[in-house]
Amino acid sequence: MGPLRIALSGVFIFCVAVARGTEAGEGDSSVCAFPAVYNFGDSNSDTGAISAAFLPIPAPYGELFFKKPAGRDSDGRLVVDFIAERLKLPYLSAYLNSIGSDYRHGANFATGGSTIQKPNETIYEYGISPFYLGMQVSHYDQFRERTGELYRQAKSESDRSKLPRPEDFPKALYTFDIGQNDLSMGFRKKSIDQLKQALPDILSEFASAVTHLYRSGARYFWVHNTGPIGCMPVAVMYNKNPAPGFLDQYGCARQQNEVSTEFNRLLKDTVVKLRTQLPEAAMTYVDMHAAKHGLIIDAKNQGFADPMKPCCGNHTNGANVWCGQTGYVNNTEVFGGACSNPDRVVSWDGVHYSEAANRWFADRILSGSMSDPPVPITRACLRH
Repeated sequence: MGPLRIALSGVFIFCVAVARGTEAGEGDSSVCAFPAVYNFGDSNSDTGAISAAFLPIPAPYGELFFKKPAGRDSDGRLVVDFIAERLKLPYLSAYLNSIGSDYRHGANFATGGSTIQKPNETIYEYGISPFYLGMQVSHYDQFRERTGELYRQAKSESDRSKLPRPEDFPKALYTFDIGQNDLSMGFRKKSIDQLKQALPDILSEFASAVTHLYRSGARYFWVHNTGPIGCMPVAVMYNKNPAPGFLDQYGCARQQNEVSTEFNRLLKDTVVKLRTQLPEAAMTYVDMHAAKHGLIIDAKNQGFADPMKPCCGNHTNGANVWCGQTGYVNNTEVFGGACSNPDRVVSWDGVHYSEAANRWFADRILSGSMSDPPVPITRACLRH
């Protein structure tokens, strides 16, 4: 597999928002207006960074919606793209992709394979990115300072047109989709008990990043937890004869999902503590796990095919040729191409979700029905 793009992707989004005009209090019916989005994360929300920093993501990635590879690990749009659409903003340009980028309405610091904690060099072989969360926040700091200088030096509005307005930073929506890679690497490097013991340290790093952004002016936060890692095809496809108890009733890796659930419990506790420690912040915790698991266990009734069978790649007859890659099976060259019905599959490549699934998730989480407090993303600036 392509190491930096097929890495298990962390998945939770963490959003920071400030409304234009007067701050809205609890009970206020006004709708928030976000002039920009700033995203931090991994391949679940990377819109071009990994392609810019390393090798471009090849076809057939992106071909359903963009009609060509578009720097995304999917056949089309990601949840972060649907967030932009809901907020009536352009899709985010990757910070690491300077060619043709427009940053007036935000920037994307997410990079495929990223973790919350700083990785060590011994795990890069698994596809872990050097652009961990702390590095992404550092990139944001540099971005804000340098674009501010360019904005002030510009001689005309035309010169400023692709630069963020300095006054928009405290009003912007900051999204985070990261954490799952910390768990997936933990499954390879640690025992389950050791990984569970490491979770508080991982979430401490996350809290530090949030606090840093708060001190730089961020006030409103929307947090997506991590999905059911054990329900991704890659979690089970290498285990052809699982031991009794390895799989749950839905065909998912039981212990991996248990760790995901524990991570989410601690993440929610972290959000609750941050609400107290950062008194001017409004934080919304979103149960992305419930959305993803809900589709996986009810895929047929929702009009989807088997959620444990990826659309793209060749994983039959002992082959493991990843999406967009070429490999040999029985001395015959084969290509990891796409299935004929990508609009009906849950998993695009065994690790990442299809556009159809991402749309399904977005339709459920952006309404606020899976949030604590239960506010839609258009009202995430309200304090509760």
